[in-house]
Amino acid sequence: MRTKSRLLAAPLALALSTPALAQQVIPETIVTATRIPTDAERVPAAVTVLTRQDIEERGYQTIAEALAMVPGMNTVQTGGFGQQTSVFIRGTASRHVLVLLDGVPVNDPSEPNGAFNFGNELLGDIERIEVVRGPGSALYGSGAIGGVINLVTRRAPAGTPFQLFGDIAGGSQGTARGVLGAAGTTGGFNYLVVGQGLTSQGSDATPRRFTRDTRETEDFRAGAGTARFGWANGTGTMVEGLLRWRENQVELDNVPNDDPNYDGNDRRWFGQVRGETTLLDGAWTTGLRAAVTEDRRRYLNLPDGRSTASTDDLFRGQRQTFDWGNRIRLGDVGPFAAAGLAFGATHERESVDAASGSPSFRTVTDASARSTAVHGGVQGQLFGRLDLSAGLRQDIAEDYDGALSWRAGAVLALPEIASRLRLSSGTAFKAPSLFQRFGRIGTSFRGNPDLDAETSFAWEAGFETDMPVFGRADGATASATYFDTRTKNLINFNRSFSTLENIERATSRGVELGLTVRPARWLDARVGWTVTEARDDVTDAPLARRPRNVVTFGARIAPTDRLVISPELLFTGPSPETATYDNAGRFISGVNYNKSGTVVNLTASYRVTPAITAYAEGRNLTNSRWEPSNGFVTPGRSLLIGSRFTF
Repeated sequence: MRTKSRLLAAPLALALSTPALAQQVIPETIVTATRIPTDAERVPAAVTVLTRQDIEERGYQTIAEALAMVPGMNTVQTGGFGQQTSVFIRGTASRHVLVLLDGVPVNDPSEPNGAFNFGNELLGDIERIEVVRGPGSALYGSGAIGGVINLVTRRAPAGTPFQLFGDIAGGSQGTARGVLGAAGTTGGFNYLVVGQGLTSQGSDATPRRFTRDTRETEDFRAGAGTARFGWANGTGTMVEGLLRWRENQVELDNVPNDDPNYDGNDRRWFGQVRGETTLLDGAWTTGLRAAVTEDRRRYLNLPDGRSTASTDDLFRGQRQTFDWGNRIRLGDVGPFAAAGLAFGATHERESVDAASGSPSFRTVTDASARSTAVHGGVQGQLFGRLDLSAGLRQDIAEDYDGALSWRAGAVLALPEIASRLRLSSGTAFKAPSLFQRFGRIGTSFRGNPDLDAETSFAWEAGFETDMPVFGRADGATASATYFDTRTKNLINFNRSFSTLENIERATSRGVELGLTVRPARWLDARVGWTVTEARDDVTDAPLARRPRNVVTFGARIAPTDRLVISPELLFTGPSPETATYDNAGRFISGVNYNKSGTVVNLTASYRVTPAITAYAEGRNLTNSRWEPSNGFVTPGRSLLIGSRFTF
């Protein structure tokens, strides 16, 4: 996990990027290949980057595992692999997190609130995960109130005609995992093909405290494939196409009882074609992108001895994205150095065809909507130490009022004391989902086509300081960021539950504290502590699933150049819940609190040869029965042993 590296940072954070288009033209060189190079220290936003090396050394199998250790986040999973998983950033709602794949939004339009399920995605074809906390609508539009998470796929190595890579592992709970891929570059052409799969018998997601727990485990099977083909002339012109498929089959449980025949299938197709070229001797880069995402989810539950209820739910969602993006390197302009400009336009179409629930109380959504946005951003440096940036975006929608979003920030470098000060503020919005506008539940509920977008104003201030200890200038790095987010026009049911209205307001504020120490060449240790206070402004009640305290610890221990040991610890304090159950499985009304919990993981990797690495991954080593969501326990202790290779 890196918060101080050359990165994409400026792209997701503010300004100097082409929102969907300017993503990684050359492998691992997001900044240098697609926009003016920007160091993380110069970006006025809290940014975390998980590289491919981080993913492998820490044993992350899914995006949910990877995000659990990111500052400012709370990951809530209702069981093991494939189960519904929500992410809350800085106390905002889970629907206020925008997820991108190579810069393209992939939140499922058929999800009633437009939220993303983080329990599905495997990481075999992911090169890096980029997380920007804070408002991101000035770049990416709807959904980016809490932050933006960008999944960047792997790419072909430059100058290598053929490379074979893979990963194979097996272990407890009947778990088996495999990744196999081939990639290469020949002349101006490049290609990459990756297949991956994971199967597991899983563990019992129902707490043992429930008297009716049958200790049934939940099976999970997943497969995914990615193919990319491209061409570049070496002078700034390129075209490429990407196709990605992912499908999961998972057993589900109801609360508070195990369910022996409740199954879900979740499938996504993603495809894109894009191209870009340079003008004015490379100073101006312009490009076009077209992308399509199709989601299909089906849930089946037949009557059994424990319940006579049946379920046959089907959700289909599609998003089409068309983007034109530009960035111009202006150089020195008046008092500004390294100035740059970005601008462009994006058009999206979303559609939903969904039906769920019992025949007498059926929830149905059959609708589509279009929106168009124009955006621009500028960035420059004053006096060799003050970086300023700003972005503006206007979204125009056909069936709601649209939104104007902005963000501005500054970073002041203080090399005399090895410190950086950061200040930023901005607005963001979440458009009402198609269900919220046009959904129907039986004859008693109708969506509200007159809903406004949920909107927010946020600001943050922070610093980062390197301390000269342990015989090196950056022997330790301390950081602190204060954040404050105020959200209004939140959508909720009216008093009669007959429709939805913009009737809620919320405030979340807190601080992200971090300390990294490097006492020796072979040891990096990091600790993070996030304190969050999130409340409903109308009732003054704490917001559900936003724990006040989350503490993380991780280290990279490399006693030799072949061995890497990566321990991790995650502590989550008591968390408020509005849906809780006692040990007999009876529902408890009102706001109650889940108990705190601690999860310990350990991964060890040993490089057997330059091309082969053996590893062991241990998850939840203390076999914690902590409930991140009331009625669902964290997956039990597991051990996976495997090997990865590159030839």
